[in-house]
Amino acid sequence: MTLFLENSWAPLPEPEGTWSLKLTNLSEQPLADFTLSVTTITRIMPEHRVKGATLLRRTANFHEFAPPTGLTLAPGQSWAFSAEGLFRSPFHRNDAAKTAWVTRADGQTLVAQVGDLVQASGAPVLPPARLPEGRLTLPLALLPWPNAIETAVGEAPLMLHAAPDTSREDLRLMLSVDALHNRLWPAARRLFQLSPAPGSRALVFAVDSSLPSEGYRLEFGETITLQASTTAGRRHGLLSLAQILHGAFTDPAFKFPSKGRIEDAPRYGWRGCHLDVSRHFWSFDEVCRVVDILAWHKFNLFHWHLTDDEGWRAEIRAYPELTSVGATRGADLPGMLPQLGDGPARKTGYYTQDQMRAVVAHAGALGVEVMPEIETPGHAACVMAALPFLVDPDETPDSYHPVQGYPNNAWNPGVPETFVVLERIIDELCEIFPSRHFHVGGDEVARNAWLQSPRARILMQREGLAGTFELQAWFLRQVKQMLSARGKVLVGWNEVAHGGGVPPQDTLLMAWESPAVGIDLAREGYDVVMTPGQAYYMDMVQGADWLENGAGWAGPVPPAKTYAYEAEGDFPEELRPHMRGIQACIWCEHFTTRDWFNDLVFPRLPAIAEAGWTQRANKDWLRFAAQVRLHPRL
Repeated sequence: MTLFLENSWAPLPEPEGTWSLKLTNLSEQPLADFTLSVTTITRIMPEHRVKGATLLRRTANFHEFAPPTGLTLAPGQSWAFSAEGLFRSPFHRNDAAKTAWVTRADGQTLVAQVGDLVQASGAPVLPPARLPEGRLTLPLALLPWPNAIETAVGEAPLMLHAAPDTSREDLRLMLSVDALHNRLWPAARRLFQLSPAPGSRALVFAVDSSLPSEGYRLEFGETITLQASTTAGRRHGLLSLAQILHGAFTDPAFKFPSKGRIEDAPRYGWRGCHLDVSRHFWSFDEVCRVVDILAWHKFNLFHWHLTDDEGWRAEIRAYPELTSVGATRGADLPGMLPQLGDGPARKTGYYTQDQMRAVVAHAGALGVEVMPEIETPGHAACVMAALPFLVDPDETPDSYHPVQGYPNNAWNPGVPETFVVLERIIDELCEIFPSRHFHVGGDEVARNAWLQSPRARILMQREGLAGTFELQAWFLRQVKQMLSARGKVLVGWNEVAHGGGVPPQDTLLMAWESPAVGIDLAREGYDVVMTPGQAYYMDMVQGADWLENGAGWAGPVPPAKTYAYEAEGDFPEELRPHMRGIQACIWCEHFTTRDWFNDLVFPRLPAIAEAGWTQRANKDWLRFAAQVRLHPRL
């Protein structure tokens, strides 16, 4: 049966406007006794008005509608309805129905094809190009751009070979970079080998203990000398050579240094990238490729967002239900309904402990630290579905909803088993992830969370706590004690500081809501990583035009804005020691395919790589635009 769902938006009544939908039956059979389910980021609020249909239920991005009683759609006929009382007005063409299906009275589901959201008020304009043509300052493919470079250029050698007496450690490191390049571009020429060959050039490794720990120096001539004080520095030098060679082999506009020097070290010690695998599950192989892309761009930290409302993705042997129940969404699962981009069929996925260890080992071999994240206390709908004994049985159902619209989705501090479960989870993950950094979330707890839970109210009275955020801070202090006992640094989103926060020592907070938040956190004594949605969130739309892709709550984030953004721009000089670095965040509500990933992440991820490495004075937007087209893709 062929069904097609159209949807449009009109700006009146203000401020959110009206969302109109039309389902057309293009089959040869009538359709009767059915409901229509839709996943959409533009959600209908509890106070709403729907004309021509009834909203039966809504959980976060999942909506189910019933047609008027007795409606039968004959072949060729359509059913239209509209909704007012939206969460917000849509920003772009993918801001309403993403997927849709019909459920018949016998439980059979029929998937509907969905069109883009159109503007009822007029035709949109075509978006401009995201990148200018650009221009090269030097015809060398280097990204991030080095902080000191003075070279003449010529033709590239056939490849580089190791000079005699190169240590086995350096040979292994050189070949690991060659293998990385080959994974990213399997059809490309090899870059390094052990023995000389006609047309190759020798690479000499040397130690210079005066260089910074992640820094390196390359000297070019008849042979090439790579100097560094650490393995990390040697790896970065090899990556620079690999990038230069790849560019010269790929595009005739790029050359290779014939003589001169590059001396380089990163601007920030924390150059991170986050990947959300809860909203959209990425396979083990895809995660490893993301790590490869990060290593190629000299990121040094992979933030693995393993849990959220939409799914728990880390095997926990003490609680197998977290993945047998909490990792699967489907139309027949009331506690784990389909979400943005899902159809009615069950979708599942998680990483075994062996797979997580393999990612840690893979990243470590590339100089990338892996930091796990489990969301607490909010964003835990999947936990409540999987472990119902953690729910206060006397809490009023649907008594609070965070911004995403999940009901009662937080770990409850008033349930003693909460901390037993968390401690066992932390123990298992600490055995897998050697990083000192452990991310515990801490964001977007509903302002009235737990206030209708008798057990939480008893705890608040006993501890003298007033309101949700003081209770949240109490909760997070318990979690911090667990992490401190295991030698870990608590990392969280900036809301961890709410309600009195946690002790700043051995705590690192990520400022995502706005740049000013990071400065406020530093004044409170917290170390800060800057990851503002207004510049570094990779799910944000890349332009204000209706036909662009992506989320829009932080406004348009075109590549030029991401590239130009200065995370420490307004940081007072006395607070700058608290500013540890910067991070990209790849939130995956909109990322249902690799194509979506590549469309939204690039070229902005390489722009953030350069912001983390290259000093402000050495950045050049037009040079970047000319080079970034060589980036790898997922």
